[in-house]
Amino acid sequence: MRKEINIILTPKQSSSEKNILSFLSKKFQIPEDKISYLKILSRSVDARSRNVKINLKVLFIYNEEKPSIEKDNFIYQDVKGKEKIIIVGSGPSGLFAALRAIELGFCPVILERGKMIEERRKDIRDIYRIRKINENSNYSFGEGGAGTFSDGKLFTRSKKRGDVKNILKILAFHGAKENILYESKAHIGTDKLPKIIENIRKSILNANGEIHFNTKLEDFIIEKELIKKVKTKNTLNDEIKYFTGKYFILATGHSARDIYNLLYKKNILLEEKSFSVGVRVEHSQNLIDSIQYHTKKRNPYLEAANYNLVTQINGRGVYSFCMCPGGSIVPAFTENNQIVLNGMSPSNRNSKYANSGIVVEVKSEDLKNYKKFGVLAGMKFQEDLEKLAFEESNKSMDVPAQRMLDFTRNKKSKSLHKTSYFLGLTSSEMHLWLPENIRISLQKAFIEFNKKMKNFLTNEAIILGVETRTSSPIRIPRDKKTLQHLQIKNLFPCGEGAGYSGGIVSSAIDGQRCSESINLLINK
Repeated sequence: MRKEINIILTPKQSSSEKNILSFLSKKFQIPEDKISYLKILSRSVDARSRNVKINLKVLFIYNEEKPSIEKDNFIYQDVKGKEKIIIVGSGPSGLFAALRAIELGFCPVILERGKMIEERRKDIRDIYRIRKINENSNYSFGEGGAGTFSDGKLFTRSKKRGDVKNILKILAFHGAKENILYESKAHIGTDKLPKIIENIRKSILNANGEIHFNTKLEDFIIEKELIKKVKTKNTLNDEIKYFTGKYFILATGHSARDIYNLLYKKNILLEEKSFSVGVRVEHSQNLIDSIQYHTKKRNPYLEAANYNLVTQINGRGVYSFCMCPGGSIVPAFTENNQIVLNGMSPSNRNSKYANSGIVVEVKSEDLKNYKKFGVLAGMKFQEDLEKLAFEESNKSMDVPAQRMLDFTRNKKSKSLHKTSYFLGLTSSEMHLWLPENIRISLQKAFIEFNKKMKNFLTNEAIILGVETRTSSPIRIPRDKKTLQHLQIKNLFPCGEGAGYSGGIVSSAIDGQRCSESINLLINK
């Protein structure tokens, strides 16, 4: 007999398969040894009351022999000598474009400006050891893209545009835990993601796909509105190399500003796109737990609590972005004269800190002094804000910071308590130098958020500046059906950098779609 049911459990009851089996046995009066199979189909936390509950959807089989369950298996065929697809960038969109290309019988050739995971780790360690940024290998650039050293959040609103389950199954096949297949807010963790990316690399190389690290795109060679080849430079020895192909997927991520400058210089069509900027906010995880779970001490069977906040201030959206429970704040700089922050969490989310971006919608009036830059206005606005934050840090990696309540009261913080940001803080009157519309919106939003989450607005919380790279301020336009660039017909803009996704899963979906579109064009 098979049953697929929804059940509501306590955190302890849901904490192990053994406990779930015990619950099912009692509820349906079935001896435990008669239940031959149990599978969790979905899981979510309901924390609306003091008695936090776990909602589960489960499939179980009883009074039958245990069925033979086949694990998802992805076969990546040998593509040596097959038609090549040049893919620029090895973030989620680039890697999943490559995997799908292999399934479709194409040979992906990935060009990545940064280093492979093992070497990239060393450059990230050097940020803390000698306080220096390798501008091609850091938290943003390198194998796996910005998502590699992040929380690894896997929830997305892009379900209409692709098969989310397929993406999750591929990640599980390459080493992610099975729980990502059923958690409502699944994540992998910065400690687990690098190994998964390594395994994806092995799948591509074992199929005789190509990955060229330390290979930075320098130029497109275009004839009659078609890319004939791309010019690259080795970031270690300056060697120039050309890669020829019929189809090019551009999946460089939204921090690759040199790519936008190159496209703009070559008069390749770009569009302005909405984006947001703001700050990173950090509370103690205990405080966020107490607010969200309505208790002084978190139940040991519950995960670190998160939050999702949004409001409108004077017609501007203000919202939380990339909230990292039990995580830390990291320097996501890509140049040595800027400050850019991001957050990450390990798989167990066991840090005593909780951080999130709180960002404000940027409007056209904010860019009136940047109109001379045309479609690049938003990017220049971002750059200037990052450089201003660097100046406010006394030209160091000690980022500008302020206590949250002091910020809302336009008051300098005389002292700053310790945060997860390892490189250090410098007390800064952020209310004086953040753009006025951004400052006012943040100050009012913090007061509004405190109405939704009592004690959110506290001087025990720290705001750190700046959070600027929530998304690209530029879109690379493409045909809605074929995904080809509107002007360059064999160029397929892809992922976050092209303005078509936000996060690991939606970027991976977009990468797959680009490879599928190329396949349709070839075989139509």
